[in-house]
Amino acid sequence: MNFEQFKDACFRLALEKGCESAEIYSVVNDSFSVNVLSGELDRYSVAKDSGLNLRVIYGGKNGYAYTEMFDDPEALVERAIDNAKVIENTDINPMQGACEYPEIVRPENPALDLTEGEKIGLAMRMERDALAFDGRVNRMSYCAVETGISHTRICNTLGLNAESEDKYSYSILGPILRQGDEERSAYAFRFGKDILDYAPIIKESVDNALIQFNARTVDSGEYRVLIRHDAAADLISAFSGMFSADAVQKGLSLLAGKLNERIASDCVTILDDPFEKDNPRAFDDEGVPSVLTTVIENGMLNSYLHNLRTALKDGVASTSNAGRMGAAAPVDIAPTNFYIVPGEKSYDEMIAQLGSGLIITELGGLHAGLNPVSGDFSLIASGLLVENGSIIRSVEQITCAGNFLSLMKDIEAVGSDLKFGLPGGGRVGSPSLLISKLVISGK
Repeated sequence: MNFEQFKDACFRLALEKGCESAEIYSVVNDSFSVNVLSGELDRYSVAKDSGLNLRVIYGGKNGYAYTEMFDDPEALVERAIDNAKVIENTDINPMQGACEYPEIVRPENPALDLTEGEKIGLAMRMERDALAFDGRVNRMSYCAVETGISHTRICNTLGLNAESEDKYSYSILGPILRQGDEERSAYAFRFGKDILDYAPIIKESVDNALIQFNARTVDSGEYRVLIRHDAAADLISAFSGMFSADAVQKGLSLLAGKLNERIASDCVTILDDPFEKDNPRAFDDEGVPSVLTTVIENGMLNSYLHNLRTALKDGVASTSNAGRMGAAAPVDIAPTNFYIVPGEKSYDEMIAQLGSGLIITELGGLHAGLNPVSGDFSLIASGLLVENGSIIRSVEQITCAGNFLSLMKDIEAVGSDLKFGLPGGGRVGSPSLLISKLVISGK
C-alpha cells in the first residue's frame, strides 16, 4: 500500500470499530551527517527513515500505535484501540478539524544544494582553517556538518490535512587549544546558510577556549553577574518546562496560579514565536495553525503553552504548542522559538553596566543541578572576573545558586545579543542578562 491507501484503510477500519475519530501523524526524514578529525572521516552517515503514528479516540480516550510498514492497517488500528482501553486518564483529547494555515516564508538554505562530496569538503576545510587560525589550536574534538529534509503529514477523520517540508543544516566546531601544559576546549555552532561562511564559527569557538586559560576561583559571596547569551539560553531552556500548561495542571510547575502576576523584572518579555525568521512553521504537531504567544510581557505572566487538550481543560485557545519527541511519541507540549526579547545594549555595554562582578560564560550540571518544579538551582559555572567594567581574568571552580523566579526578578538589563541554543523539541534563545545579585560559591 502507498500512504494514501494505508491512511484511508486505517480511517475506515477505525470508524467501523467504534472510534470517535482517528488521526495519522507521518514523518519522513532524509539526513546527511559527517564528522572529520585530523583530515579524515571520523563519522559519515546518509539515512532515510520514516514512521507513522495512528491516534484514535475510543471511548473518549487516546490510543496510539506506531508502524514503519504500510502493510497491515487492521493490526495497527487494533493496537491503537487496545492501548486506548487501558488508559486511565479521563481528560478529553480533541483533534483539530480542517483549517487554513498562515503563509510561511522559509529562509534560504543553500547548504542543501551541496553534493555529499561538497559537504565533506566543507567540513574538511573548516577543520583545516581552524587548525591554522591560531598556533594554540592543537586538535579538534569534533568538526561536523549535518543537513536534512523532514516531511510531515497530519491527517484525520475530521478533515484535517496538514503537510510541511522542513529543511535544516548546521555545523559544529570543537577546537582543543594548548598553552604550555594547559589544554582548554570549547565549541560553537551555526544554522542554515551561515554554515557556508564558517570563519565566524572558527573565531567564536577559539575565543571561547582562549578565555578559559589561567582561570582561578573567586571568594564565595553575593555578586553582580552578567550571564552571557549562550549560558542564559541554556538556563532558560532548562526551566522552559515550567511554562507548559500540562505541568501547571498536574501541579508540577512553580507558575501554577500565577497568571497575570509579576514573575520577572519589567525589562523581561518572553515570546513563543513560530514565525521567527530562521525557523518558521505553519502548524504544530496537532495541525493547529501557528500563533504568536506573548508568554511574559514586561515581567507579567500572560500565558502558559497549550495544546488542544490543556487548552480545553483551561477554557482557552491552543497556543499551537503541541509537540512530539518523534513520530512514535504521543502528543505533548513543546516550545517553538522561545526567547527573551532582546534589549538595546551591546555585550560590551552590558559589561560596562556590570561594573564589578562576574560574567558567567558556561553553566554545567543543568540536568542534575536544578529542580524544574521548585525553580531552585545550584550549577557549576565558569566565566570571567570584571572590575570597573574591564575583564581581569578567567574564573573556574565556582557554583552559582538561587531560584529561577528570583533570578528573573533580579534582571536589571537585557542585552541586544540574542542567541538561540541547539534545537531539541524547540529552540530556546536569550540575550545576555545582567543580574543584580547571585550567590557564588568559590574558595
